[in-house]
Amino acid sequence: MLRTAFAKSNHKGLALAGASTLTAAATLLTTNSGSNSAQCDDDILHAPSYPWQHLGLFSSYDCAALRRGFQVYRQVCATCHSIERIHYRELVGVTHTAEQLVQMASEVDVVDGPNDEGEMFERPGKLADPLPKPYQNEEQGRLANGGALPPDLSLMVKARHSGQDYLFSLLTGYCEAPAGKAMMPGLYYNPYFPGGLIAMPPPLNDDGVEYEDGTKATISQQAKDVVEFLNWCAEPEADTRKKDALTYMTVLGITAVLTGYYKRFRWSTFKTRSITYIK
Repeated sequence: MLRTAFAKSNHKGLALAGASTLTAAATLLTTNSGSNSAQCDDDILHAPSYPWQHLGLFSSYDCAALRRGFQVYRQVCATCHSIERIHYRELVGVTHTAEQLVQMASEVDVVDGPNDEGEMFERPGKLADPLPKPYQNEEQGRLANGGALPPDLSLMVKARHSGQDYLFSLLTGYCEAPAGKAMMPGLYYNPYFPGGLIAMPPPLNDDGVEYEDGTKATISQQAKDVVEFLNWCAEPEADTRKKDALTYMTVLGITAVLTGYYKRFRWSTFKTRSITYIK
């Protein structure tokens, strides 16, 4: 399993998950109070900033959170959304062991081929296969969702401004529409979505999943875990990049010190010499 580069504080993670609903409610109250200082437009409420620990310069992803987030994706999000850019093999040592992922992939039938007779066939999935799609094509996805195509989530964190904060606020921000807000049939009110109306019903519910590690599956906890997993999907190389950067900066620092010492040593004879001019 991928180990975190530095020890994390579980209390801060729980505080993020536990205080999310209160933060969203407080932001809504501030907006409805008529104060011009609220970060809101006519039809959109901007997400507050949350202290994501894995974004720190010397921090790394929490593997336990990634495993829980992958579980939320499989049991909740995967019914409509795909993650096309992630393969089972990339999850080895991150969320599960190789044996667990082989078993998980074998439960999915993958269309492959053609065979020697020129026909397509189905086979059990393997580690080299990408995570399965909920729909075979875009038309099928639109038909199943009233004309709206659920987007692929591989790069969703990068595709939205303040991606982590936006997704977390969106997942936890469903509420009743304010008085006077026109609601179209089949749409739900979410102040963090542009226009306030979204076709996706509230995906998360308290105890909607049963975490393997016994963590209480509140809405905010599920949202935090799946957002961190989606962040990993968008930047699986983030931890390696940070460790490489630390190595490069250390080497550059040592090189700078040695270069300065060599410069002083090499030029010391010239700087300390005395030149006398004789007529």
